Amino acid sequence: MSVVLDTAGVPAADRAEYWHEAVSRTFIPLDVALCEDAPAPAAITSHRLGAVQVSLVRAGPQRVERSAGLIARGGEDHLTLALHHRGTARLVQDGRQVELRPGAFAISDAGRPFVKELPEPFVFTAFHWPRSAVGVTEEDLRVLTATAFDTRDDTARLVAAYLECLSRSAGSMEPQVARRLAATALDLLAVLAHERRGRSAPEAPEAALATLARVKDHILRHLGDRDLSPERIAGAHHVSVRYLHKLFRFEGVTVARWIRRQRLDMSRRDLGRPNAGRATVAAVAGRWGFVSASHFSRAFRAAYGVSPREWQECVRAGLAQGSVLRPAGQPVPAARPAGYGVAV
Repeated sequence: MSVVLDTAGVPAADRAEYWHEAVSRTFIPLDVALCEDAPAPAAITSHRLGAVQVSLVRAGPQRVERSAGLIARGGEDHLTLALHHRGTARLVQDGRQVELRPGAFAISDAGRPFVKELPEPFVFTAFHWPRSAVGVTEEDLRVLTATAFDTRDDTARLVAAYLECLSRSAGSMEPQVARRLAATALDLLAVLAHERRGRSAPEAPEAALATLARVKDHILRHLGDRDLSPERIAGAHHVSVRYLHKLFRFEGVTVARWIRRQRLDMSRRDLGRPNAGRATVAAVAGRWGFVSASHFSRAFRAAYGVSPREWQECVRAGLAQGSVLRPAGQPVPAARPAGYGVAV
């Protein structure tokens, strides 16, 4: 389901106030100052793809600021990538300043102050996700923020092309397909971070990343197969097991660990559905390829800090619907108000 905000029907005199309120209510708290005496119509169309919110933003010149005071109001655990289609922009964060033109993208971290200036009418697509959804370190994220990525860089060009294709199809995907494709997008961003820090494998990025994306899609389509193994995966793609492991080293994770993480995520989603009470823990574990319910329960608790049964109870009590569980030792977060948690 898409969510659309449009100021075309709002009187011109009220558009600045409406836009500011709409952005702050639908996205993370931001200060938005329009730079037009008579603001032109502006619109945001958003779709949810798994852990990623995709928003097409069309508006006139403006200045957006994320101050320390606004950070204290929430949303600090999210990141946003803006892929620009029209107009220029300047992003300032962490003491760095980057100029953006159509075809380029940059990432901002909602946990630290930033300023973004858009001096002319613009169109960009914003991809917004919780930092916990990407398996990279804080140091990796610092490499990505307020840095321009454009088509002169092979890996960045591949990431941008994938994101643009994903955004065009956002409104027509089945939820399960959308989650898988969004997960691949986050994986590609992790590869980009690792490459920028000099940890990527010494091979042609486009060919390797394309193979990695195909491998991950294959794994996601066979998650329920208990016989899924590196040998079977490598054979299905006519590569050696050694090369398969090399591909996953792009992200600093083993094949087995990536598979387990996906199985746990899909199991968590199944247990969190409205009718989850009808599904036993054993049935969900078997559906997603775990060898036994006890093994699944131990892995679930190690990953999320609660047992599968406790997670179901949280969902039934209305304490965790729509949330993403945190690593072991941290509390399960309460649900956020509808429409909260997206940033431009």
